[in-house]
Amino acid sequence: MAVKERVGLVVSDKMQKTVVVAVENRAPHPKYGKIVVKTRRYKAHDEENQCKVGDRVRIQETRPLSKTKRWQVTEILTTKATK
Repeated sequence: MAVKERVGLVVSDKMQKTVVVAVENRAPHPKYGKIVVKTRRYKAHDEENQCKVGDRVRIQETRPLSKTKRWQVTEILTTKATK
């Protein structure tokens, strides 16, 4: 079975070793055809506390690490300073 990966934006880094990543999904509405944006927020494990708010990161599904944390940060694609 393939490992699930998502790319999203860090919206919170206030927890220790955890970041909240918002992943946008753009899809046309089934009846009306307008592009609808749905946002899903994932809690992801960040071992070194490297991620900051505004960073674009890649997260990967993993075993349950806590009650709500099932993802881990695999790489930081862009940082807020490099935008």
